[in-house]
Amino acid sequence: MPSYVPGYVLDASALIRFLDKEPGAERVREILRECIERRADLCISAVQWGEVAANLRKRYGAVREKAIMSNVLPAEAKIIPATAEHAVRAAALKVDRKLSYADGFAVDLAMESEDRVLVTADFDFKVVEDLARIEFLPAK
Repeated sequence: MPSYVPGYVLDASALIRFLDKEPGAERVREILRECIERRADLCISAVQWGEVAANLRKRYGAVREKAIMSNVLPAEAKIIPATAEHAVRAAALKVDRKLSYADGFAVDLAMESEDRVLVTADFDFKVVEDLARIEFLPAK
């Protein structure tokens, strides 16, 4: 019988905390290590991935953004494309729960499996705690 492998969904805020070495960075590092060692599955929505890229580009410019983005996630992690179905479910979360549209993509991924935990530093996700397993990184 195969052993249990937990799954994690990273929110953009969690990855940015890791890159900035802010509170919760060590926890994200641990998740990345588990992914590399194949002790955990790891994914991020392409929409959230884009948020990380925008944040880095704004702060550091295009060249540094590209360098960081090409090295931050291990090859074992998955960037999940935004499908039409994901877009509609994210829109429903935006309207029904007053969650940002981009954040709706992260919650939607976490809701796809009971084994997935959304890891975030964004306390706006409190409005959907009843829908998905969420691990909040420490406040700054």
